[in-house]
Order: sequence, then structure tokens, then C-alpha cells
Amino acid sequence: MTRRDKINYYLDLAEVVSKRSTCRRRHYGAVIVKNDEVISTGYVGAPRGRKNCTDLPYCVREQLQIPRGERYELCRSVHAEANAIISAPRDKMIGSTMFLCGTEVKDGSYIAHSSSCSMCKRMVINAGIEKIIIRDTYDEYRVVDVQDWIDNDESVEGVFGY
Repeated sequence: MTRRDKINYYLDLAEVVSKRSTCRRRHYGAVIVKNDEVISTGYVGAPRGRKNCTDLPYCVREQLQIPRGERYELCRSVHAEANAIISAPRDKMIGSTMFLCGTEVKDGSYIAHSSSCSMCKRMVINAGIEKIIIRDTYDEYRVVDVQDWIDNDESVEGVFGY
């Protein structure tokens, strides 16, 4: 049996975490790792004490036909990245790596070209996370240097989506 490489191992963990998601459209899981130790995990879900999206008959963003990557302030859920950051002490996150995996609820496929939304990007930057590794397929992924989000600030130009 071939041993799974370390990056895909952590992406596999993020995928398992995503299975707790309560979004009606997309399931995301995030795992923050530093020095080969899991610091925190997070998945998409309604704030504590509120009804989960899966308990409601509709999605507001879907009803309004809002494109992916835009208007997340209308989303009822706390994103996976945010939940992982909320659950971790900042000193442990400085210089860490976040592993992110997302799947479509309708068919279970990996979300093509996914990225963090603009709000989560700001949280990742302030948390001191150094890299984001995003799963594209079961074995393929992209590595994003968070410094690129700082240097190429899309919010200055009003770019929407991803």
C-alpha cells in the first residue's frame, strides 16, 4: 500500500471536516496546520444556536441568483476558514498553512477553481496564516501564498468573485 503524501493527507482531513457542513449548496472544510500539527479545523455552518441552512427550505443567495464569490454578507453561514480561525489562538496561526477542500452538495464533485471569499481572505491575512493549499481534485491542489493577497489587493479595484 502506498502512503498518502502529507499535503493530500491534510486535504483529506479538510474533506472529512467538510462533511459536517450545513450549507445547502457547498460543503467546505478547513484545517490549520503548523509544524506538522493540526491547530484547528472549521466547516461551513450557521452560527451557534441558529437554525442550520439545511433545516430551511431555501438559500437566500440561491433565490437571489447571486454568483459564486460575491455578496457573502448575505450568507447565513460562517465559512470554514472563519470557523477554523475563530477556534485557534493567533500565536499558533502565525506562519501556518491552511488546507481547504470544497465539494458541491448536488453531486459531490470538487469545486473547480475555488478560493476564499474576500471576507475570509482578510481574516486569513490578519490571522498570520502564510499559505493556503486548496484541493482541485482528489490528488491535485494549488498553493496560494497569502502575501499575494496582500500585494494584489482586489478590493482596491472593486473586483468581485474569484
